[in-house]
Amino acid sequence: MTPPEDTQSPRRENVVFIHWHDLGRHLACYGAQGVASPHLDALAAGGIRLTDAHAAAPLCSPARGALFSGRYPHSNGLVGLAHHGFEYHDDVRTLPQLLTESGWQSALFGMQHESSDPYRLGFEEFDVSDSLCDYVVEQSQRWLRDRTDSRPFLLTAGFFETHRPYPASDYPPDDPESVTVPGFLPDAWPVREDIAGLQGSITKADAAVGRLLATVNELGLDDSTWIVFITDHGVAFPRAKSTLYQEGTGVACIIRPPAGRGVTPREYDDLFSGVDVTPTILDLLGLDVPESMEGFSHADELIATDAAPVRAELFTEKTYHDSFDPIRAVRTTRYSYIENYARRPALSLPLDILDSPSARALDGSQDFPRAERELYDLDTDPYERTNLADDAAYADIVSDLADRLHRWRTDTGDELPAEEVGNRIAHEFMARHHQQLRTEAARQDQRSLPSRRPRGEQRELREHSTDS
Repeated sequence: MTPPEDTQSPRRENVVFIHWHDLGRHLACYGAQGVASPHLDALAAGGIRLTDAHAAAPLCSPARGALFSGRYPHSNGLVGLAHHGFEYHDDVRTLPQLLTESGWQSALFGMQHESSDPYRLGFEEFDVSDSLCDYVVEQSQRWLRDRTDSRPFLLTAGFFETHRPYPASDYPPDDPESVTVPGFLPDAWPVREDIAGLQGSITKADAAVGRLLATVNELGLDDSTWIVFITDHGVAFPRAKSTLYQEGTGVACIIRPPAGRGVTPREYDDLFSGVDVTPTILDLLGLDVPESMEGFSHADELIATDAAPVRAELFTEKTYHDSFDPIRAVRTTRYSYIENYARRPALSLPLDILDSPSARALDGSQDFPRAERELYDLDTDPYERTNLADDAAYADIVSDLADRLHRWRTDTGDELPAEEVGNRIAHEFMARHHQQLRTEAARQDQRSLPSRRPRGEQRELREHSTDS
């Protein structure tokens, strides 16, 4: 796809890429009532708010790997969590690597969860020692103010917030009586307390975003800088994170063009996948999109208000989380179709959700057997509660979506291990993970892959040459 201007040469524009943990779309600008997110709401009002964006996967490393590589988890290697031992394949080239090779300065501060070796990510500079938002923004501000490099830049700021837990000492919670419980959760007091904690962490992280954007403005960078905000996947609540329902894959995504572009703020209602992020950014900057990337660029369509949709459907996947749980799905603007390839409970809760107050409010239906196929009409059933897969009236729709899903799996080389192999792999990585948690280093928060621990041992800014 050609760049959105009349030239094919790269545009020397900057990118500030801000990503959060486990947020989904729980922001006021996405309709979450009672959430205090004024800075992100203002960013949405002044930019392009994507209303139907979805992660490629509903858990951290696979979702983030797709964001930065433009390839699906089964294609790039991150089919499970990086701290469980999964890594990018050797042939994967990331957004920071590609931009650095094209003459951009690149730096990461804070959260990453794609590799046990941060050098692998392709940034020239990184500091992953602390991914709490105050530290990340302080270092990002310092970097912006001190830089003397004349190259355009990619600055990536990764926040640990809004991952569980939500300690009140760090994030004063909202009043549980005042929160609005989303329709996919039961309105029970433990759920209200849980949401109150989540919203407290949102308030803290949103204020940090405000400080970073103020620095961009203060330094006169607004005219030449793209602001990209996205979260990895859905909120860490039952029937959201780690599922392929909308609340598990639906993400907040806001893109603010450089003021010098003169783009009118608007909503972008077309389907958008996590694998589309890197191709879109490259295309917006006038750079070639590698043929190996499986996502699509939305660059022209984001700028033009009358362009045809890029996607007729998008695909999502889950293979490993804390267990082997192979699922694939295809989603259109009207329907969601899911195939479950192993016999599992209706909800296979990851450990952080299993430990949560919200899990205690479940009614037991999460333990019923999961259907092999699921179909939901999103127009009438947005929370995907009524499975229509065996309804004869929807047989043609099931057949069409199943064909699309199977073609995608074939075209992208998606092969799943046999169940006994997958279960063995999951057992082995969980045993290693629990052993790691028992080490002295882990007890002292010295890991650079932060899962539930936002601090690691690498306290100093690290630099490396892409030639090494």
